Amino acid sequence: MGFDEEYGRLRAEAAERQTSSTRLNGTGDSPLLPGPTKDFASTPAQKTAAANVIHNELLKNTQAASDKPDEATNNAIKGFAGWDTAAGLKKVKETWESQVRTLKGRLSAEEAALRGTSNRFQLNDVDTGLSFAPASRSKLGEVR
Repeated sequence: MGFDEEYGRLRAEAAERQTSSTRLNGTGDSPLLPGPTKDFASTPAQKTAAANVIHNELLKNTQAASDKPDEATNNAIKGFAGWDTAAGLKKVKETWESQVRTLKGRLSAEEAALRGTSNRFQLNDVDTGLSFAPASRSKLGEVR
């Protein structure tokens, strides 16, 4: 059997094994698909706890970590005064401080979003409940 014959036979066998179908009613159960997962729900208490961790731990630890290199960097900038190294260190320090501010801003935004989401869900529940409340009694019977 020559190469062309064997290649043709293998290709035909592969084509027979291959199934071609279109599935229009769903995307399957892949965990990599976008959108909410089956265990999406979280309670207001969990959201509050996460917001508290951000506020009480992450923000404070970020600030503490950002303050550590300040003294050493300032001393190095003074030590290299008049050299290009001092200007470079100053630029690095400014960039570092900017990145810390950005990180703290993002953490604060996440904290606010967690607290706000809990409030929005509660307000949504109240609004939904009010939409099922019976209509007030008609005053037409009292009109003379």
